Amino acid sequence: MRRPNIVLITSDQHRGDCYGFAGRAVRTPHLDLMAAEGTRFATAITPNPVCQPARASLLTGLLPNTHGVRDNGIDMPPATATQGFAGRLAQAGYRTGFIGKAHFSSHHTFAPTGTPECRQSMDRYGPEWCGPYMGFEHVELVVEGHNHWLPMRPPFGQHYERWYYADGRGNLKNRLYRQALPPDCEGALQTSNSGLPVAWHNSTWAADRAIAFLEHAPRTQPFCLWVSFPDPHHPFDAPAPWCWMHRPEDVDLPPFRTRDLERRPWWHRAVIEGNPAHGNAEISKMRSPAEQSDAQLRHLIANYYGMIALIDHQVGRIDATLTALGLADDTIVIFTSDHGEWLGDHGLLLKGPMLYDGLLRIGLVARGAGIKAGHCVHEPVSLVDVAPTLLDFAGVGSDGMHGTSLRTLLAGGEERRDFAYNEWDVGADRCGTPLRLRTIRTAQYRLTVELDSGAGELYDFGADPHECHNVFDSVKYAAVRAQLFDDIRRRPRDELATPLPVVGLA
Repeated sequence: MRRPNIVLITSDQHRGDCYGFAGRAVRTPHLDLMAAEGTRFATAITPNPVCQPARASLLTGLLPNTHGVRDNGIDMPPATATQGFAGRLAQAGYRTGFIGKAHFSSHHTFAPTGTPECRQSMDRYGPEWCGPYMGFEHVELVVEGHNHWLPMRPPFGQHYERWYYADGRGNLKNRLYRQALPPDCEGALQTSNSGLPVAWHNSTWAADRAIAFLEHAPRTQPFCLWVSFPDPHHPFDAPAPWCWMHRPEDVDLPPFRTRDLERRPWWHRAVIEGNPAHGNAEISKMRSPAEQSDAQLRHLIANYYGMIALIDHQVGRIDATLTALGLADDTIVIFTSDHGEWLGDHGLLLKGPMLYDGLLRIGLVARGAGIKAGHCVHEPVSLVDVAPTLLDFAGVGSDGMHGTSLRTLLAGGEERRDFAYNEWDVGADRCGTPLRLRTIRTAQYRLTVELDSGAGELYDFGADPHECHNVFDSVKYAAVRAQLFDDIRRRPRDELATPLPVVGLA
């Protein structure tokens, strides 16, 4: 029996409800079709709400305190990474590839680390370098991918950056990106209608390179390709015409946008009002920004939706290529994201240690042979389940991973999943005080507890879908809280004895 090809497609900072099939007013026809032809998970969460830990968990099937990437700024240990799904599939005869934003290693570091993603080391990798990296045989990288900084000029940067400047039009492209197109976004946070033509955008480049990988993949062996889009991570700067696809007056604002900090655990205020331990601007940017007016938030959401719609378009191109090459029937396709985005919920934007569902929950959709069509699973699952799922379809073992294969659920079978787990050891450099946060998400409840102080929050989604009423101290919910505490204690006791050193900032 032929082993299936695998295409894993991910976005960055993409909420679980920001798909057409999930009810928000965002246009995602290709992902909607994938959900109609396959299975989606309504309660899939990230094991950590920031990029590096979540991506390390997706690759390895391990929780952050075990693989060691507890926060951004901690590099993925290569020995651990090569035991992830890519390394195991390569050993089993798969051709493995990675295209797009990796963020397995830190970009901004205090000293050179030697990785191809480190700004102080990447010039050591020549234009012919295409891997191996973290278990993948072939890689083509977008370094950073978010235009806080314009693409680095060679010899810095990697594959996208070299391509971006290779035609001699890099200065023109940068000017066009800075040339915000009308209408005015009314001062919305990190929001602009980008003048960079879509042909030069990294979402287009990632899809182009993915299509090239598929076209040149040998038919004598199965392949596993991870395509990683850097958007819709901030800044919210979709290129034309995608920035105009969703009119600000038509987007759906979050129903609860009040910062009622007096009703929340103490660390919510500490994050918003505190100061990072060393005051570095790169870390302080992760603190929650100022509240936005309704008009500003509408512009921001419209651009966020535009970035998602552009990714959806690229997913359609990849899907069409699989069909044209006669690979569709032999390929498992999975789409997901590393974590969500507050997007105005509770007056918050971006991400941080307040684990509201918009940040915690992510989309997870799969299609292919053996996957039930038009099916929605409500059991709580996690990104740590993806690696063992891919290995299961390939007939490769997932021993030692925390995640559990989703194959039975994808086939339409019944399998009870009581909860999914999230953990984040937050350093003082984020908000001035360290936090040890543990979160349990069930189909009905979300419990987050700060281990050192014992403070926490508990929400009942059945009675309170927008997490407005913290019932952590309610006598009525004492039994629920006790059960969820017990679930937290069920975490495998294999955490690293000592944390890995923080090597960078972002």
